[in-house]
Amino acid sequence: MIIIMEPHITQDSKEFKDLLEYLKRFPHLQIKVMEHKGVTRNLIEVHLIGEDYMVPLEEVEHLPGVEKAIKVTAKYRLIGRHGSLSDFGFEYQGIQFNQDSFHIFAGPCAVDTYENTEAIFKVLKDLGLCCARMGAYKPRTSPYDFQGHGKACLPWVFELAGKYGVKVIAMEVLAPHHIDEIKEALEEAGNPCGVVLQIGTRNAQNFELLKAVGRQRDFPVLYKRGYGLSLEESLNAVEYIASEGNTSIIFCLRGVRTHLGDPHRNLVDFAHVPVVKRLTRLPVCVDPSHPVGSKVKAPDGIRDIYHVTAQGVIAGANAVLVEFHPQPEKALCDGPQSLPLSELPVFVEYVQKVRETYLELRRLIQKHKT
Repeated sequence: MIIIMEPHITQDSKEFKDLLEYLKRFPHLQIKVMEHKGVTRNLIEVHLIGEDYMVPLEEVEHLPGVEKAIKVTAKYRLIGRHGSLSDFGFEYQGIQFNQDSFHIFAGPCAVDTYENTEAIFKVLKDLGLCCARMGAYKPRTSPYDFQGHGKACLPWVFELAGKYGVKVIAMEVLAPHHIDEIKEALEEAGNPCGVVLQIGTRNAQNFELLKAVGRQRDFPVLYKRGYGLSLEESLNAVEYIASEGNTSIIFCLRGVRTHLGDPHRNLVDFAHVPVVKRLTRLPVCVDPSHPVGSKVKAPDGIRDIYHVTAQGVIAGANAVLVEFHPQPEKALCDGPQSLPLSELPVFVEYVQKVRETYLELRRLIQKHKT
């Protein structure tokens, strides 16, 4: 059972304390209190974990301060929608992230030079974009490939983000100590921007890392589906993050590994955008760069990455994570799939038109729904 408190209730309220006192009559249950700071309201949820069939739902709903109580029959206790629950939504650096918002995170999977990073941030500013992807830590298949500059690049990446008004950077972390390095570098730079901690597909079931990003509250988390995991396995991994207390999470689809996706690098899984939004309360992101893996064009002259992006956006994606580089042929990481920076303006216009179409189609369906 999930007990949702009224908006004005805090953990110091008499009604909340009375509820906890009432629940002591069910000592066999584990009680977990979750507090969500959403876009439109703060929300306290009291989760009853265990056999809760003895707890009278109607009686609980009539307790002072209780807005409603919900019997949980679905999976994903903390991130699940459970029918009538609205999406979490969260605000970070003055930007809203929820199942209605939309953002583009453009940039390299791993930053290489100061000059290239500045060029990217400058174009983002010119286009009015306030989010970027900028990797400092990069896992590679070969130990001899470029694996990012690590904490050495953080000071100038954050400095440039502040200079060009980039508010949020998606940055992958590979180990718990990377979180501390990012936090320290941001503080030393005067906190010019924010960071969303990215869990990459290779760490999709690194449970100690998932717990670490869940325990901290300084940064939201962008979780990328494991390329060899079922959707259920990936959502359960996200539940690990939420179970530690951090529910400011974005779920990212990035393709799954199977030869059935050939000649693309991975099989595109963006049909799961509405599935994740239906099963959970999380905003959903798509990464078109990794499943396609190249800059090839269709006979219509449009790159496959554009077409794949459109599939995710028209399905209701709330964010796009896409690789751009000033000189892809010289990129130290993922050059073949990185789009040239000169193309970013047309990509943004293309994506915005697809997003407008999605909103139009949603209005059409809402108008005629029965």
